[in-house]
Amino acid sequence: MAPKFCPQCGTALVLATIHGRERETCPACGETFFHKPAPVVLAVIEHAGQLVLIRRKLDPLASYWAPPGGYVERGESLEDAVVREAREESGLEVVVDELIGVYSQADVRAVILAYRAHSTGGEPVAGDDAGEICLVSPGQLPVQRPPQSGIPIEHWFFDVIQEVTAPWRWGHRHRARKIHFR
Repeated sequence: MAPKFCPQCGTALVLATIHGRERETCPACGETFFHKPAPVVLAVIEHAGQLVLIRRKLDPLASYWAPPGGYVERGESLEDAVVREAREESGLEVVVDELIGVYSQADVRAVILAYRAHSTGGEPVAGDDAGEICLVSPGQLPVQRPPQSGIPIEHWFFDVIQEVTAPWRWGHRHRARKIHFR
């Protein structure tokens, strides 16, 4: 949600063309609000030869199965965020293996960075934003219907989940990295 008032001086923002695009701008102090996508990480974790999935408690895609993940916080690297989110949502300690892909879409204010990781300790337990946890053997991914809403982030996030878990759907745990720019 875009701010209505300038964070610097409190004046109501107006639309103005800045750098070739319409942006919220303060007519008093000149402050411009840039819509920046938030970085989100997904941890595609292998634990004892199985894929770790959590049932999401929050939107987007509440009640869907997905790899653990969440927003990158200030002061942490992408890899640190993967490790933290894995611990918070699955109870597992992980080591990041490699970047699987970078996913973005113009009408969604997030960038997803999906990483392959493997567990090094802990016990699988649903925590934080996870309602349940499951371990999935190769070729045994749960079938999930595409979201019924018309919300762009839900369809995009569903597609990303389908893509990053696809190797497990077909019984192949690993595949080459793929970088996506849309």
